[in-house]
Order: sequence, then structure tokens, then C-alpha cells
Amino acid sequence: MLYFVAVQQDPNRGDAMEREQLERLLGGGDETSLAALSALRAGASYVMWDGTTSAKQHATVYGRRLRHALRKGIETSGLARAVQRLDLYGRPVRLGQIRTADGSWIFMLFLDEDGGTLVACTGVRQTQPHPLQPEPC
Repeated sequence: MLYFVAVQQDPNRGDAMEREQLERLLGGGDETSLAALSALRAGASYVMWDGTTSAKQHATVYGRRLRHALRKGIETSGLARAVQRLDLYGRPVRLGQIRTADGSWIFMLFLDEDGGTLVACTGVRQTQPHPLQPEPC
């Protein structure tokens, strides 16, 4: 069994070099990574996990999530592309996550083993709490 160790960066105290490196990785030009980059620059929190897992396993899991999101009408960004890239990658990946400051989006990052190259990036809109409905009298 593989265990992950999280390296979390507080946007107010985080290591500037790691944040800057992550910003460079996200500057790849696709819509999803640019949205994640924008969130990071706007004060999003992020976490990078040590250790790696199979890209194929993630392709399978995120393929299921894609089908679920399509059935339920959940807004995603780059999910189909991430599944395709993970399926083709064939080597282990390192995981990271960016959560927008307002919590409305979570972006998952899949990096190569040494964390120097972005393999795939996907985002999912988080469900917003429904306003309380007044109870009938």
C-alpha cells in the first residue's frame, strides 16, 4: 500500500519558490491550467503530495468521474482531456490540488515523478449550498 505525505502551502506563509514553480508549470496554455494559475495567483490554497501513483489508475478513476459528472450535470474543466492524457502517459504521476479562495473550484494536478512537468490538469466546480427554504406554516 502506498501512503502519501501532503506538503501544504498556506497562501500567507507558503514557500514562495514552490508557489512560483507551480505557477510556471501551469503556464502551459490550456484553458484549465490557466484557470488554475489564475486561482493560485488570486490566493488559492494548494497541496502537493509526495509519492507517486499509476497514471493508468487515475485515468480509470477520473474516467468514472467524467461519466458521473456528465450524468449529473456537474461543471468540469479539462476532465476528458486529463483522462486521455493520463491513459496515454504510462508512467507514475505525483498529485497536487488547488482550491480557489472562495471554494467554488478544485483543480487536480498530475505531475511527472519529479514534479517538474505538468502531465494533466482538471477542475470541478463545487456544489454551492442551497439557500434555506422557509418551512410552510
